[in-house]
Amino acid sequence: MTHQPASPRAGVTGRQVPTVFTQTIANSPRNQRGGGQVSYLLLAPGQFGSANLAVTWVEAEPGSQQPVHAHPGREQVYVIVAGRGQMIVGDEEQEVQAGTMVFVPPGTGHAIRNPGLGTLVYVSATSPPFAMPDGQFAYQPAGNS
Repeated sequence: MTHQPASPRAGVTGRQVPTVFTQTIANSPRNQRGGGQVSYLLLAPGQFGSANLAVTWVEAEPGSQQPVHAHPGREQVYVIVAGRGQMIVGDEEQEVQAGTMVFVPPGTGHAIRNPGLGTLVYVSATSPPFAMPDGQFAYQPAGNS
């Protein structure tokens, strides 16, 4: 017996719908945050049909800190990919490093700081997805700074 590869599933219209979606940092909208943090929007609300999640990849330069902020009605996780940092959640502060996941309850003030000498890299996921920011916090199309 030979193994047959899975075929794409049929969509509502009967056309084949891909089952694997990918997004690279190079092709993602970016947000140059003040203080040395760059956020890449890997999954935006509605992208690939996503309705319940937004995902960002963030690179934080040494000495940078995002402002303390909250997402009312939204929970968020941070997964540290590289480097070390200080995570602030509510009134607590804790050191984090590669391989650490931090859960932020809905509406809780939080921020991350990079007190180290190397770049801190983390992925954040928010559910339900946050509204797309505008003004100085707006994401710029890939290729624009």
